[in-house]
Amino acid sequence: MSIPQAKMELRPLGNTGLKVSSVGFGASPLGSVFGPVAEVDAVATVREAFRQGINFFDTSPYYGGTLSEKMLGKGLKALQVPRSDYIVATKCGRYEERFDFSAERVTKSIDESLERLQLDYVDILHCHDIEFGSLDQIVSETIPALQKLKREGKTRFIGITGLPLDIFTYVLDRVPPGTVDVILSYCHYGINDSTLLDLIPYLKEKGVGVISASPLAMGLLTEQGGPEWHPASPELKSACKAAAAHCKSKGKKITKLALQYSLANKEISSVLVGMSSVSQVEENVAAVKELEDLGMDQETLSEVEAILEPVKNQTWPSGVDQK
Repeated sequence: MSIPQAKMELRPLGNTGLKVSSVGFGASPLGSVFGPVAEVDAVATVREAFRQGINFFDTSPYYGGTLSEKMLGKGLKALQVPRSDYIVATKCGRYEERFDFSAERVTKSIDESLERLQLDYVDILHCHDIEFGSLDQIVSETIPALQKLKREGKTRFIGITGLPLDIFTYVLDRVPPGTVDVILSYCHYGINDSTLLDLIPYLKEKGVGVISASPLAMGLLTEQGGPEWHPASPELKSACKAAAAHCKSKGKKITKLALQYSLANKEISSVLVGMSSVSQVEENVAAVKELEDLGMDQETLSEVEAILEPVKNQTWPSGVDQK
């Protein structure tokens, strides 16, 4: 059975040969991380995303204590399309109970993930939030273990993820070229923080693909604002709140503007957005289509950038309670 797919822009991912949709499906909300999601809704959301041309799905055993992987697995299986029609990334090293980047744990981890996802292989296996481990262990133990899994056909490519940008150069400078295929950065390419840009020439030179997540800065660039536990400074929170209020007063949505801002940079292969309902998928896809057809709302963007200027590129320390 084939599902008629809408066209979405596909972008090459580094030197992998993979072509990923400009919007990627962030599956952490399927783990009921931000509120309960019924299995029937999870399956419908994955189906709608695929139907709308999204071919890239990202999860982790950490999200919802393995529930995200299980739900995504059910959703992908229900598509009943060839495995080569979609690209799946999962992660290892970060679990609900603790961090463990040992070779033994990550080797066991991929088998557990494949079982939950009901897949024979993943396209990308990331070391998850490596700043919480020893970066030297990542270089000398974890990545060699992932290379072995790659040779065994359990993953096609290897990635690393985390918040501080200097973790990427630390690791990439210490492993042979072509060892790490992809990086996943979050909260560093959005209207309020575009520091990932500084790293892009370096990553391109290394042939490493770039995925950016959290274009809404973990909820700061939304009308309701970030969650209680959000680690941003009070100044950053209030500036984002003011920016959201300004958009609302003009009848615009800051979430759409923020997503379009992140999507407009083609050097970033895919922007991951968390989705857990058909309506969220539709909203995200509409933002992409509008960007392609009409371009950015430059006037509102300039006004929002002016509001955020005093806190531009202000980040926060990694916190263990972040999603």
